[in-house]
Amino acid sequence: MPGADGPAVIRSTLRQQIADALRDEILAGRLVPGQEFTVKEIADQYGVSATPVREALVNLTAHGLLDSVQHRGFRVHQHSLADYRGMLQARGLIADGIFRELATAPDREPVPPSGFVSVRRRGEEASRAAAAGDLTVLIGYDLRFWRELSALFGNPYLADFLHRLRVQSWVCAVPHLRREAERAGHLRGRLWSRHTELVDALARHDACTAHTIVAEYNAHSLRLVEALAAEDAAEEQDVRHLNHGENPHPTPQRAAE
Repeated sequence: MPGADGPAVIRSTLRQQIADALRDEILAGRLVPGQEFTVKEIADQYGVSATPVREALVNLTAHGLLDSVQHRGFRVHQHSLADYRGMLQARGLIADGIFRELATAPDREPVPPSGFVSVRRRGEEASRAAAAGDLTVLIGYDLRFWRELSALFGNPYLADFLHRLRVQSWVCAVPHLRREAERAGHLRGRLWSRHTELVDALARHDACTAHTIVAEYNAHSLRLVEALAAEDAAEEQDVRHLNHGENPHPTPQRAAE
């Protein structure tokens, strides 16, 4: 019955809108790792009923962005460096699987040059945002870039899995990147910006070059986040020492005493 389907579709759409909004709040750093909230708080914030909010939060939990806290609500998941390394390895393998068809599927229709026009435009915007150090704009265009790029190669399951991994890896990296932006005042020159080179390689059906670019991207991302995580840990240790009335950087003489 059409009437029976209507409310379910509306509720599903609302659930997805809330999930997308909360995901964007996490990516923007407004919901930080470890922060807790209840279904009621989110429902009041968005002016909606509890049911679609609960469904959205359960969905984000299944995607690894939130944790369910018994009798207390939900908490933004705190990722580790080990998590990030695993994400990079997984997304590299998936990208290789998608791009390998360029070289190993002779019966496959090649993507025409016109198919790369939109994704290249996304790549140009992402590259500009990366060069400017604009993290929020970069994340938005980067996610669209990879979603459109992977969709060109025809396997929606791989494309969807890669998108989820890329969201998770951004969520994992964002706290470190935003703290570095606060320390240094900008992120210019720190963010990967070779999106258009990757598009050009794939448009040439050059899977080998595409693999190299993606591998270098993942290596760059890992080095950057590992370095920033070390800086964050040192900074947090200094704060703990100061809170206990200790000198976080004692002089050699003081240390010897």
